[in-house]
Amino acid sequence: MRGGDWNWLVAGLASAIVLIGLTAFTRFPFLLSLLVAVLVFAGLVVLLAPRRLFEGINVKALGSGQVAFARDLLTQAQPFAERLRAAAANISDKEVGPKVKALADITGDVFAKVEANPASAGNVRRFLGYYLPRAAEVAEGYSVLASNRAPDTARLGEVRSVIFKLEDAFVHYADSLADAELGTLDTDLRLIQASLKEDLGR
Repeated sequence: MRGGDWNWLVAGLASAIVLIGLTAFTRFPFLLSLLVAVLVFAGLVVLLAPRRLFEGINVKALGSGQVAFARDLLTQAQPFAERLRAAAANISDKEVGPKVKALADITGDVFAKVEANPASAGNVRRFLGYYLPRAAEVAEGYSVLASNRAPDTARLGEVRSVIFKLEDAFVHYADSLADAELGTLDTDLRLIQASLKEDLGR
């Protein structure tokens, strides 16, 4: 079972409990209890289903080509984002663990911004295709090294240094999306200032 299929497991357990509860502790007929359990199962599978990329987004309004490109990038990057978050949970070091979690949080922010504005996906193509996968691998490597009975402290220090530097790259790409959202702000400001000077003399 894949990591995103936990909703099936929860739904299965809940429906089994409902079936056993109805048949063992009430006078419900078995077939009716089975029907209720099936309905509970189906409802929970849908209700607890993981959110899909671009769910609820008006694809036609944004442009199907842009959305397809952005969805492709995010779909390929998603496993690495999940690996990065899992690695953060496995690192007990009080400095490195939170740093890797911060990388995972920034990644989540990038995903959200690309979903909100698929046209910006090109700005983070290198981030999603290179930095994120490498960060996941480095974080997992740190977790493995740190779990050794006699860890190589020099190697751990080198990996730690790379993780700390990766934060700069992650912040850079996240901020590039924020800058893209500003659009023509600088141009608008110059035009307004010129108009104010012309109309009001200041």
